[in-house]
Amino acid sequence: MQSKSTMKSEVLAANTAFYRAFEKKDIEAMSNVWSKGTGSCCIHPGRNALRGWQEIYTSWEQIFKNTAYIEINTDIINIELVDNFAYLILIENVLQVIGGKRLEARSIATNLFQFFGGKWYLVHHHGSPIMR
Repeated sequence: MQSKSTMKSEVLAANTAFYRAFEKKDIEAMSNVWSKGTGSCCIHPGRNALRGWQEIYTSWEQIFKNTAYIEINTDIINIELVDNFAYLILIENVLQVIGGKRLEARSIATNLFQFFGGKWYLVHHHGSPIMR
């Protein structure tokens, strides 16, 4: 059994991999972060819940296709580990260029990871816009 400190480091690394895949618009890297289970769920800010890897994958393809540039900086508010689950609550500071326009936004997000097969996988991402 791994120490809590090691597990926390691995969860933080998986979370970083998620945001780097997002910034690089790398669908293969995004695919490596997400669980392929039917119970996976993703809720992009202002959108409906997507269930299962196929719906989630399609949404990321569309986001990557329609976004010229994206940069995300995160501020972690909380991280908790319980058995083979971990969740992070964080602020996403997003800068993106879409259709030649520069947009800045902030979201509050929850990322839930599950440990199986020797690796932490993202099983749930929920981002909600923070209104100015």
